[in-house]
Amino acid sequence: MAGHSHWAGIKHRKGRADKLRSKIFSKLSKEITVAAKLGSKDPEINPRLRSAIQEARSSNMPKDNIERAINKSEVNKNLNYSSLVYEGFGPEKIAIIIEALTDNKNRTASNIRTIFQKFGGNLGETGVASHQFKQLGVIRIEKKKISENEILELAINAGAEDCSSSSLLHEIITAKKNFYKVKLEIEKKTQDFISSGIEWVPINKVLLNSEKTKSVLNFLETLEEDDDVQHVYANLEVNNNYTKTNLIT
Repeated sequence: MAGHSHWAGIKHRKGRADKLRSKIFSKLSKEITVAAKLGSKDPEINPRLRSAIQEARSSNMPKDNIERAINKSEVNKNLNYSSLVYEGFGPEKIAIIIEALTDNKNRTASNIRTIFQKFGGNLGETGVASHQFKQLGVIRIEKKKISENEILELAINAGAEDCSSSSLLHEIITAKKNFYKVKLEIEKKTQDFISSGIEWVPINKVLLNSEKTKSVLNFLETLEEDDDVQHVYANLEVNNNYTKTNLIT
């Protein structure tokens, strides 16, 4: 599993361009609101809310925005979001998993289907692509926050399945059932996570040439621009020659 590459990882390496910041904040706010609505308003006893706040902080989301998102769960009691998962195949038959939060299922399904059709992909039924992924706990921490030796020892002692480091970040992989236990142990040393959550990690990846990779990335970015889409995962392998510059919108 070490060094696996999927769209969630690519997304974090891209950085957060200013033109995307408001959209990113909007998605993070929605996740915070839903997490607070479904559980306690106290992140110490609500793991989903704690993860959402940690990711918001790593994206430099102002504290006032975070507090407003939490309070919105009380103010708009009639606002109900549904968590949905869509599956399909994008350009070059790349397998895709999409997680969405929406207050209008018909709108979301229509928008996602239109994007698939525009790029020559196919939105499929439940199960059509998910068998090509595993649901695993994934924790990402900035490299400068903790040393490689320290995070490796911490991950092993906590019961993680894998721990790898790149030039930018540490990535800890856990079994889905052990995610919160492992995360709590790591939080004893640092809570400055880039992201943490249950993700769809590809079992096998597809390596394409630069031109085809760019086409798939354009498709993935278009999906992420939809307001209802929270996360997009793909079994795309990004060639080492496809540099960070190439990945920036």
